Amino acid sequence: MGLAAYFSGLTARTGDAVRGWPWWLQVAALYTGARLVSACIFMAAALHQGTNPWFPAKPDYWNFINIWDARWYGQVVTNGYPSALPVDEAGNVQENAWAFYPLFPALARALGTLTGLAPDASLTVIAMLSGLGAALVVYCLFRHKAPHAPALWGVAFFATFPVSAILQVPYAEPLTVLLLGAALLLVIRRQYLWAMPVVLLMCLSRPVGVPFAAMVGLLFVYRAVQRGRARESGGHTPRELVSLACLAALSGASALVWPAAAWAATGDILAYTKTETVWRGQDLVPFKPWFDTGVQLFGPVLGLLAPFLFAGLFGLMLFSPPVVRLGVELRLWCACYMGYLLLFLHPQTSTFRMLLPLFPLALSAAFLSRSRAYRGTVLTMFILLQIVWIVWLWAWAQLPGGGDYPP
Repeated sequence: MGLAAYFSGLTARTGDAVRGWPWWLQVAALYTGARLVSACIFMAAALHQGTNPWFPAKPDYWNFINIWDARWYGQVVTNGYPSALPVDEAGNVQENAWAFYPLFPALARALGTLTGLAPDASLTVIAMLSGLGAALVVYCLFRHKAPHAPALWGVAFFATFPVSAILQVPYAEPLTVLLLGAALLLVIRRQYLWAMPVVLLMCLSRPVGVPFAAMVGLLFVYRAVQRGRARESGGHTPRELVSLACLAALSGASALVWPAAAWAATGDILAYTKTETVWRGQDLVPFKPWFDTGVQLFGPVLGLLAPFLFAGLFGLMLFSPPVVRLGVELRLWCACYMGYLLLFLHPQTSTFRMLLPLFPLALSAAFLSRSRAYRGTVLTMFILLQIVWIVWLWAWAQLPGGGDYPP
């Protein structure tokens, strides 16, 4: 009993000490701990990595995280983008660097120039720093909707989400989440003009400009109607509405910057679209891939109903009390981003990774219950699913027909 009492007292004193830390230190410690857990999972998985296209079996941690799309970003840092789309003998466009947006490799190239780091190292440093920055910004965003404790739990769910391991590998997701969180924070604060350069940079990191423009456009309509009906104190002023409209226009234009750059460099107006569709193996037809995948998984009847059921359940979730507490801006973002995925995405194993921009829902998960047992169970489940994601998708194992499932 004496030993148990000692450890109980030690735990209580440690908890009191941590609660006395400034918020940014608490968030940084929580996020760093989550990344160390993910690193342990990566290292354990690497011990079982067999023959693969990149390195010998049983690689070290740094080699193991520098695979898949990280190799493409490394090529961009080293060689830039092709001036002509590569094609096979039949004239079909092949996989190429235009699918990978330029901000992340540009920052890595700048860091490498300043420090002499190799491309893979500079990409990893940018990704890890961006992930930490994203956690701090996500906390600030959540604090606009919740007190400290649930906001910190929301960050914990974000930092341990099953695909959160992507936040420490040389992918553009950490940078995009950092910029997306900052843009959403500025929108909630009604600092629409300040959000413009952030949105432009965000649109150069990953293809999230279209859903963000849709969100801002719908928000403008909502705020304009709200002002016209109520004119209550605290509503948007005409100047704020004009700024919001300008942000919507700039967001839409920014979403076209990278496809326009690919057109200008290659002379092909569809250069970006052709490149993106190479990975899916078929032309871009809105919504169709979801029905095709549904039929493959559930058969010709249930498969056609599955996308409608999924969209309906997601729509109902947006009206659940914990999600309503997020506020109109974050709910609109989640609705627009999921609508964008349903419209353009080809569902596959990479879809799990593409759900990360829905991170505001982590706060609604914290709102669902204040029970420590519930929150601890969610964290445990997320960490276990990280193991599944890393072992199943990140580690490479050749399929019977060749290749592997992409993470």
